[in-house]
Formats: sequence, C-alpha cells, structure tokens
Amino acid sequence: MNLRIDHKSPLPLHAQVEELLRTLIELPEYKDGGLLPKEVDLAKKLGISRNTLRQATNKLEYEGLLIRKKGVGTKVAHKQVTTHLNEWHSFTQEMNDKGVAFTNVSLKSEWVNANEKIATFFEIEPDTPVLKLSRLRGDEDGPFVFFESYFHPKIGLTETEDFTRPLYEILEKDYNVTPSLSNERLKARLASEITSKRLKIKKNDPVLVRERFVSDPGNRPLEYNIGFYIAERFTYTISIKR
Repeated sequence: MNLRIDHKSPLPLHAQVEELLRTLIELPEYKDGGLLPKEVDLAKKLGISRNTLRQATNKLEYEGLLIRKKGVGTKVAHKQVTTHLNEWHSFTQEMNDKGVAFTNVSLKSEWVNANEKIATFFEIEPDTPVLKLSRLRGDEDGPFVFFESYFHPKIGLTETEDFTRPLYEILEKDYNVTPSLSNERLKARLASEITSKRLKIKKNDPVLVRERFVSDPGNRPLEYNIGFYIAERFTYTISIKR
C-alpha cells in the first residue's frame, strides 16, 4: 500500500491519517493482530508530526480497533464479538446468529465430584458425582474461549453424548429440559499459567471470566458454566430500558 497523504487538501491531516489507518488495518498483513509500522517511522514517511499521528491512532484505539502496548508497539485488534447480556442464548446460537465461524479445538466429558460451589447451587451433597464438559473453542487464528460446564445429575446426561451438537438442543430435544434462566457474573482476571496455555496467550494477559448459573422455568438448577474469554476478542453490552 502506498502510504501517502495530501498536504494541500482542506481535509485536516489527522482526519486523512485516520482514513489511511482504517484502510491499512484491513490489509492481510495487519488484520487481526498485526503490528503497525513504528510511530516514528510512520510519521516520518507521511511527513507529519507524531502528535498528528497520535490523534488518529488514539481515535482508533478508543474504538477498539488498535491496541497500544508499551515496549511492543501498536497492533491491530482482533475482530471482536459483541454479546448483549439482555439476549441470553447458548454460545453456539450466539455465534451462529452473528455469522461467526468457530470450531471445537478440544472437547472432553468426564465424571467429577462436585465442589462446594457447585453442590450449593445444585442443592446436592458435596462430592456427589456430576458430569463435567470441557470445551476449547476457536477459529482459524487459534483458540479464543475455554468453557467448563457441570450438569445436575437429575438431567441424566452421560459422557457418551455427542457434544459436538449445540448443548441446549441436546437438553431440550433429548432430555425435555428447558434452560430458561441464567444468572451471570462477569469479572476481569489475569490469565493463569493453565489458562494462558489453553488460550495460547501470555501469562497475566487479561481474560474475561463469565459464570452462568442456569435454571429451568421452575427455577430448578441445571448447569453451572464458567468461560474464560480472550479479553480483546469479546465485548459484552447491556441495554437498560427506563
């Protein structure tokens, strides 16, 4: 790409640079995580001050299109998936509705003993065997979210289920169980060594942790789910109506 701006144009320099950057970040070599040229080099090539360049990059950083890291430089953010918290769906349905392709990088089901938190939510005795489903999901750029789901024993799920199918489709069609209420908790956390290895990020990189306490229409507990998302890949919004 020919990096050039028109110094004689009535359009302000920072606005020209902004448009130039918007085109630049869509190029294959920069798209989804590529590092931009160094600030001092780019300013010199365009014949502008670093302050003018920073005006443009600040705007794109504010919009979540660029990420500036000290000692690393400015890189293009991965395209984010935005989920509305007032529209609760399964992960598969969320992604399908948004046209986001993903794959199961790994999938494992096993029986484990319920810890105190899960036992309290399920209203069962601690150490009662419950089915645990672990799913690492991603796209062509690699994994971006890791889920752990635990299911109430009364549902009747087994480790032999075809969990490549949408989870809530299995519950509704095969077990006549309807997930209808999800109480959620969101928090930011630094990636542990285990999470960083799973998601192929650096230890202490930011992750979004989402807990779901899922119940049926009678408020009977069905599933406890915890997800670890690469923070720069996901945005959650909530709409409030007065």
